[in-house]
Amino acid sequence: MLYILKKMTQTQAEDIASNWHYNDEYSFYDMDADEEDRVEFLNPNQRKESTFAVMNGQDIIGYFSFNRVDKGTIDIGLGLKPNLTGNGRGVEFLRVGLDFAKVTYNPDHITLSVAAFNQRAIKVYKKAGFKEVETFKQTTNGGCFEFLKMTYPCVR
Repeated sequence: MLYILKKMTQTQAEDIASNWHYNDEYSFYDMDADEEDRVEFLNPNQRKESTFAVMNGQDIIGYFSFNRVDKGTIDIGLGLKPNLTGNGRGVEFLRVGLDFAKVTYNPDHITLSVAAFNQRAIKVYKKAGFKEVETFKQTTNGGCFEFLKMTYPCVR
């Protein structure tokens, strides 16, 4: 498939926040699971130039956010459209975002954080080359949850 990243529009952000709902324990990732996250995602000034829709033709199939942590590190956030999850497309989708980050930001490392229960995503991240760094607790979605920080070395 041919994926293209484009700066996310307000309409796309509203569609994701209102209509993307994940099944079972993955509902943790629904935008309405944490009001603060939802408000931030819907605010174009907070999204700025760092959040991109992943397009397959005219269809949005996911998104990436890229945030510079320091000179050599970009932290990413991502979401794949709910009906596309669990179908073996994760590594291909992730590599599109990694390639974009490498070309656009030229980092030494790319990091991400994932809920520790999400073994499906962790498996994808490891398959793409991410390594576990540490676990930490974070208050979100009305509770305190364990997360895993992972890093990807950008080979030059």
